[in-house]
Amino acid sequence: MTGLPHDDGCIFCKIVKGEALSFKVYEDDLSFAIMDINPFNHGHTLVLSKGHYTNLHEANEDAVAAVARTAKKIAAAVVDAVPNDGVNIVQANGPGAAQSVQHYHLHILPRRLGDNAKLNWSLTPGDHEIIAKQAADIRARL
Repeated sequence: MTGLPHDDGCIFCKIVKGEALSFKVYEDDLSFAIMDINPFNHGHTLVLSKGHYTNLHEANEDAVAAVARTAKKIAAAVVDAVPNDGVNIVQANGPGAAQSVQHYHLHILPRRLGDNAKLNWSLTPGDHEIIAKQAADIRARL
């Protein structure tokens, strides 16, 4: 972990350093995967950046790419390992998105039909004029 940012008060940084209990699934130079100890469903796994970045906005491109590669690998293994009807890959940024640990990570959430997850929204058509304006506003910031 030499050269990577670290926060001594962060539980995920402590887990990466082996200073706190975890159920490790996978590790490489930039990412670390563990079982969630408060699982939504069986197989709920977390993929962490080894470096401490509060969220996606602070994470560098190498960290984001490493976490994404690991999430793809872990999601395939989870789908094979536990009964499921699908899988969500969830990443939260900030309190409004229910980010509970201020360290960049993804949730691999095996889903079951009828599991009552609150991640779903209804498919209600939006106003195309408003959507087009929002797309233009976002493109202008890229």
